[in-house]
Amino acid sequence: MPRTPRDRRRTRTAVALGVVAVLLAGGALAVSLVSRVPNAAAGPFDGAQLYVDPSSLAARAAAADPAAATEEPTSSATVGTSGGSNGDPSDVAQQLAAAERLAAEPTAIWLVPERYPIGTVRDTVSEVVRSAERSGSMPVFTVYGVPERDCGNQSAGGLSSDEYQDWVAEIVAAVADHRVAVILEPDAVALAPDCGDRTARMRQLAAATEQFADASVPVYLDGGHSDWRPPAEMAELLREAGVADATGFATNVSNYNTTEDEIAYAEELSGLLDGAHYVIDTSRNGSGSNGEWCNPSGRTVGQQPLTAQAEHLDANLWVKAPGESDGACNGGPLAGVWWPEQAVQLAKGFSAW
Repeated sequence: MPRTPRDRRRTRTAVALGVVAVLLAGGALAVSLVSRVPNAAAGPFDGAQLYVDPSSLAARAAAADPAAATEEPTSSATVGTSGGSNGDPSDVAQQLAAAERLAAEPTAIWLVPERYPIGTVRDTVSEVVRSAERSGSMPVFTVYGVPERDCGNQSAGGLSSDEYQDWVAEIVAAVADHRVAVILEPDAVALAPDCGDRTARMRQLAAATEQFADASVPVYLDGGHSDWRPPAEMAELLREAGVADATGFATNVSNYNTTEDEIAYAEELSGLLDGAHYVIDTSRNGSGSNGEWCNPSGRTVGQQPLTAQAEHLDANLWVKAPGESDGACNGGPLAGVWWPEQAVQLAKGFSAW
């Protein structure tokens, strides 16, 4: 009988807190992680190569795909482009180079019901899984369709409660028995006290988490970030949302806090959750946070995926795709729309690798 993600978490050998290691992998289409401790129980990412989506917005921008400029955005990490170069050849060259470099890094694929509705999402996810397996790599999916998503803010949307569980069931059916990882509902837990019916939301999240866990799919329930709710409060929220059935939790998704700050926060949170493991989004935290969450200026990409180490850290990942807007704020386009100027700024972080 296969072990569930919770079983794997509880039996995993602890890893000594290590110093962050940066791999200079250049434009490689996948990165690998060597097991940190000899004879340690295997974690979801041990020895993995992460999948690089050839149809990401960064890849389409690098290919100057006009379709990226004509489709309507629906939600975070979907489609569309904004801004431009006004025809300046040097700007065009910078934007194409930035897009090409960002497209080469493995980044989570966001599943949103507005783009992948019930009846189609299973086929879409299955095709990604097949593509990843052909290349010997592992996809990471971000599931983002909870009712009252984002409390009606920049990434508003989502499904009804009944529809949501059916939609999640399609995703589970597509990924069961395959090597994948899932980040479940960014911001949903941390926003729960301020957004609609807290009890209903926690039941929805717990039911979704259980669906993935029952299929032995590694799932990380979003746990906010180090500048949001205190660890004790977040631990209670995560318990209510079913983290005991999950592989662990995720932090810093779509945010900018440094890896060091997130590790400190996540380790404290882990200690309150019986040693729960976690993943950290390092896609845009190379310059840290300036206190803003929506398109702050001057940010850069962070560490390459699968290069950070800490005692309960399963992996650092690129969850939010760099170059895609946080929302219509600070001069940015709608959430999830490709923003060439921001991509150029973020790509400056590659020079620190």
